[in-house]
Amino acid sequence: MPHFANPLYRFLAGKLSPSGVSARLSILIYHRVLPQTDPLFPGEATIDTFNAQMALLKSMFNILPLHEAAARLKAGTLPARSACITFDDGYADNVTNALPILQKHGLHATFFIATSYLNGGRMFNDTVIESVRCSNQETLDLRDMNLGNHRLSSNAERAAAIEDILPKVKYLPLEIRQETVANIARRAGAGNLPDDLMMTTAQLKTLHAAGMEIGGHTHRHPILANLNDADARNEIAVGKTWLEDTLGSRIRLFAYPNGKPGTDYLPDQAKIVRELGFDAAVSTHPGISIKSSDPFQLSRFTPWSNSRYSFAAQLIKNIHGAATINESTRRH
Repeated sequence: MPHFANPLYRFLAGKLSPSGVSARLSILIYHRVLPQTDPLFPGEATIDTFNAQMALLKSMFNILPLHEAAARLKAGTLPARSACITFDDGYADNVTNALPILQKHGLHATFFIATSYLNGGRMFNDTVIESVRCSNQETLDLRDMNLGNHRLSSNAERAAAIEDILPKVKYLPLEIRQETVANIARRAGAGNLPDDLMMTTAQLKTLHAAGMEIGGHTHRHPILANLNDADARNEIAVGKTWLEDTLGSRIRLFAYPNGKPGTDYLPDQAKIVRELGFDAAVSTHPGISIKSSDPFQLSRFTPWSNSRYSFAAQLIKNIHGAATINESTRRH
C-alpha cells in the first residue's frame, strides 16, 4: 500500500468521526484468526492478515476498550476516530493466535463467549463445516432432510455446500438443530471431528488475566427471536453467571447471537439484557453508533478483505454509512 495511504485514511477517519457529541463509534467483529488460509473460507483472517489489519487499524483509529467507549459515547466524550475490536463465540485461536498480536500492538479487545461449547464442545456451524471438510464422499445427499444434494469433489463445491446448508440449519430450534447437525456428520461419514476448536477454561482465564474484556454471548448460541421471554432470559443469564463464577468478575457486555435486529433478536429482548445487569450490548447490524444510539443495540461490522487497501477503504465507507458488508453465513 502506498506510504501516503495511512495518513490519508487517518485524515478521512478524523473528518468523518470527530470527537465529542458528534462522534461515530466503529466496532469491528472477528471470529477466528487462523494459522494459514483456509481453502474453504479464504476471507477468514490469518495470523499474517490480522497482524497487518491491527497495525493499520492502530494507525488510523483510537482503539478503546468497548466498555469505556460505550460509556463515553453516551456521555458525548469520545475522542475522534474511536474504534473497538470484538471477537464472538470463544474460539481457541483467539488466545493462541489473536492475543499475541493484540499484545504486540498494545490493543484491547472484547471476547464474547458462548459458554456451552468451551472445554471440548463444538458449535453447530463447525459440526457442519468440519463434516463437509472431512467427508471422503463425492456427494452429500441430504434431500430427505430438506437440506439439498451437494457435490463435494472440490473445495469450491464443499464451500458452496456449507453456504447452502448453514442458513437452513441456523434457525432450527436448539434441540432439532443439534440433532440435525449430528445427522449431517453421520451422513458425511467424516469420522471423528475436532474437539479443540473452542477455548478451555484455562485459555479463557488467560485472556482475562491479560486484561481483555470478557462478554456474554448466551449459553448455547440460540436465535433469541425464536425463544419466549423466559427461555431467552435463561440462555442469557446462564452464560453470564457461568462466566462471572469462573472469572470472579462482573460481566458487563453482551453480544446477541447472530445479531441481526428483528431477525435474530427482538427489541424487547434488549430490555432483558439490561435487566440482567449488563451495561451495553452489540448487534451485527453494520454501521456505526452515535450518541443517540441505544447502548443495548450498538452496531458492528467486519470489513471482509485481506487487502490492507480495501480494509482501510471499507472502514472509511462504514463510518460514512455507505459500506456493503458481505459477511459469511457461517459466522455469528
